[in-house]
Amino acid sequence: MSATSPRPSYTAVLRLPYARRTFAAALVGRLSYGMVPVAVLLAVTRATGSYAVAGTVMALFGATSVLLSPARAALVDRYGPRRALPPMASLYAVLLALLAVSTWRPGAPPLLLGAVAVAAGACTPPLGPTMRTVWSDLAADRGLLPRAYSLDGVAEELLFVSGPLLVGGVVRIAAPAAAVALGAVLVVAGTFGFVASPAVARVPGRSAVQKEPGGRRGSWGVAGIVPSVVAAGGVGLSLGALDLLVLAFAEQRGHGDDVVAWIFAALSAGSAVGGLLYGAVGWRSGARVRLALLTAGLGLALAGAGLAPDLAVLTGVVVCAGAFVAPALTTAYLVADASAPPTARTRSGAWVNAAVNAGISTGAAASGLLVTRFSPALGFALAGGAALLAAVVVGLGSRRGRAAAPEAAAGGEAGREVSRPRERR
Repeated sequence: MSATSPRPSYTAVLRLPYARRTFAAALVGRLSYGMVPVAVLLAVTRATGSYAVAGTVMALFGATSVLLSPARAALVDRYGPRRALPPMASLYAVLLALLAVSTWRPGAPPLLLGAVAVAAGACTPPLGPTMRTVWSDLAADRGLLPRAYSLDGVAEELLFVSGPLLVGGVVRIAAPAAAVALGAVLVVAGTFGFVASPAVARVPGRSAVQKEPGGRRGSWGVAGIVPSVVAAGGVGLSLGALDLLVLAFAEQRGHGDDVVAWIFAALSAGSAVGGLLYGAVGWRSGARVRLALLTAGLGLALAGAGLAPDLAVLTGVVVCAGAFVAPALTTAYLVADASAPPTARTRSGAWVNAAVNAGISTGAAASGLLVTRFSPALGFALAGGAALLAAVVVGLGSRRGRAAAPEAAAGGEAGREVSRPRERR
């Protein structure tokens, strides 16, 4: 992955028309997503006194949120963000408020909590994919788009670190249900501030743009998103398995649970630094090539983590692994955006989101078997192997694509994979 001269600074991204205002509002809404899972888990546990019920409620919430993400993004593509997002955010906030009221005192019926969680997950507004669509529209200089996506990815990483910390601050002075209610307020405030931006008004619905060539409908007809989905799923699988593997590694060496949190923080720190550095460089290699190499780098780092002799070395290896996470996901979004027709840009990003989240959930479930049946070292190797397998699939697909269409591939190697012909905008 050779580099050319540095791209314009992150300041140039934030100086795009309405970028700061739009991005800040989106981040306010997306902070809710960093808070709500932890807040709901604590609130349901407090209200029912059952970890099993809390786990089931969270599984239902996560499943509907992930599985229906492309469908919600399809509504944004069809009607435009200004028409689609406010009703979603309002209904989502009302359901979170209902969940907060239901869990404020002990004795909440588990069936009611499960039903509300399912409904809330189904209504989660796709602020992340929509913001990336807005970035794609704002960046007339396509060289700015990778940097904009890197900035977006790093900010999202920090939100998912600060969200649980904010919940922790709230539960010191109030019931966990108050943190759920705060999440509802944030998502409404952020969404309405976001759609009020003139930059969002420039993103039309499907009825306002030209129909896709050849009658294709949506991102399901765009084969180019497959590498992004495969890579994102592999990254998610590896990361989902990491939590329990780190815990098992620490317990095996006589450490308490308190040190585990520092390792997870190290992963996030590595991801943030890696994302910023990645966006600061202009790469000559094509995005699909980078996607395979970055995913493989994550897999190799995690596979080697199990060989660490102690917790200090493991932390260093996890930092190195984290340095591949944000760049890999940023590249996955870039490939998906470049492959999507104008009527499916939000959906294509949502498919990548869904793949990451589904992979994390699957990896978390599989890690229980890994920890139970295998040593942590072998568990790390298997977790890294998931990312390596995804990298191989993406790499082979890229090679076949170049063989079948050498001219198009050559354009991708020069960076064309992140540009879109003007008539398609």
